[in-house]
Amino acid sequence: MNLIPTLTAVVLFSFASFAWSLQVQMVPTPVPYASVSELNGIIGQLEQASEATQTDLAKLRIEKWKTDSGTKKQTIGNVESIKRNLQGALPEIVTQLRNSPEDLSASFKIYRNLDALYDVLGTVTESAGAFGSKDEFQSLSNDLSALERSRHSFASRMENLTVSKEAELNQLRSQVKTLQAAVPPPPPKKIVVDDNAPKKPAPKKKNIPKPPAKQSATPAQPTQQAPQPQ
Repeated sequence: MNLIPTLTAVVLFSFASFAWSLQVQMVPTPVPYASVSELNGIIGQLEQASEATQTDLAKLRIEKWKTDSGTKKQTIGNVESIKRNLQGALPEIVTQLRNSPEDLSASFKIYRNLDALYDVLGTVTESAGAFGSKDEFQSLSNDLSALERSRHSFASRMENLTVSKEAELNQLRSQVKTLQAAVPPPPPKKIVVDDNAPKKPAPKKKNIPKPPAKQSATPAQPTQQAPQPQ
């Protein structure tokens, strides 16, 4: 049976699959310009909202609010937490997104971070409306609305990226199926029977000697003596 065509096809398919996998892993797909432009616009709005929020938080005079010391202390703690996030965690995630604009993990991370920021800033805004000045409440309300717009923009972007990545995955699966279909199936195995082959001699039976028959032992009868005459 000639195996050269089959082996050649298998080798070519293996090499093509290996080269294609290396290309997918080592050569990243270029990010479309429209996607990068959209991300830059969303990040630009988010950075403006972050700067405005930090400025308005710095103007708060929580110590003058008409409330108890416990509420003031809790609000001050929330304000400091928001500042640390806007100055540290958020810029770090933004940098990750700029380096990988369509990274779903980084996109989800920034969305989750904005979600947490929105909750804490919402609490501070409610406290400002209840105990602070009208200007403080109005400024923080505008910041909260801007943060909500950024959060909504990232949610829509994640949804679009998920649909796009799913379409790319389906396309790759289709390409793999096409490559697999191009390889011819291996020919069926042939069983060759040679009628001229000498037959193996039948094994000879070994003659096993029979053990000698056992003779039954008969006890000797005692001889009777004739009585002597008196």
